[in-house]
Amino acid sequence: MTANIIWIICTWGCAALFTCIGFYAKKLEKPMWFWSGSEVPAYKIKDIPAYNKANGIMWCSYSVPFWISGISFFWHRIFAVVLLILACTMGMIWLIRYYEKILKKYER
Repeated sequence: MTANIIWIICTWGCAALFTCIGFYAKKLEKPMWFWSGSEVPAYKIKDIPAYNKANGIMWCSYSVPFWISGISFFWHRIFAVVLLILACTMGMIWLIRYYEKILKKYER
């Protein structure tokens, strides 16, 4: 039971963080950044609200496997662990590629 509680705190904590980043991105007035320590200048983005909405959707989508992994741990632990590993590895690659696609679409 303790393992279940620790697992759900970790996975849902990460999921909540990514979901919050998504909602924050959607409400941000200046362009949302992706890389740590970098900022996207407003003059480089042609439609800031649409760009931020796309970023928000990206982050909220990335949180989904973490939510699923948290709850599925109660029924099928191997599936939950594999899903989390895929989200942390392949999911990061997906995030980078999807962000590059967003940037290419909205960049002047």
